[in-house]
Amino acid sequence: MITSNATLSVAPECWKGVSFPEMEGNGTALPDERMVALALGGDGKAYAELVRRYKKAVLQMAGRVARDELEVDEIAQDVFVKVHANLKHYRGDAPVEHWIMRIASNTCRDVLRKRKNTPLAVAFEKVEGALQNAPAPEEDKEVETLRRAMEKLGADDRMLLTLLELEDKKVKEVASILGISEGNVKVRAHRARKVLKELFGKETENHG
Repeated sequence: MITSNATLSVAPECWKGVSFPEMEGNGTALPDERMVALALGGDGKAYAELVRRYKKAVLQMAGRVARDELEVDEIAQDVFVKVHANLKHYRGDAPVEHWIMRIASNTCRDVLRKRKNTPLAVAFEKVEGALQNAPAPEEDKEVETLRRAMEKLGADDRMLLTLLELEDKKVKEVASILGISEGNVKVRAHRARKVLKELFGKETENHG
């Protein structure tokens, strides 16, 4: 995974200069839904606070698919531009966090679809459950084999396994982020893990 110290340097002015959460009168942070309402009313600080709350999570997801730190920053910039442009479409039927991460997930998936061979950095131990009967890795060679297998997965399957296995999110949360049912998450995850296991076997044979 690409890690980044990106600061979202190219951003609307309303994102800048805010390092504190908006507070209720009793000193507690305002809920996300209230921040959305304030941002829609033209409160730039409220939107900047939403960015502050979820920048780390978006950068982490971007790092799963990016080729370098510059691309991490570009993906995150794109995500928050889309969030800003679509605030008026937030319906409140899912937590704001899940709505933002759905935009991030869709953006990352689009990045994957635009290129055939993504150097997706994957720690084997994090997805060993997806491989079921595969032996535990003992050398970097097996980690590289898994990386190649992951690269050959379709963009949708890669994004799903990234959320479940690498981001370690629950099925319910993934369903909310992707906008699909929990049952669909389980079915697609089962299929993706089966395909990944087969691809891992083929890569092992071809490069063993």
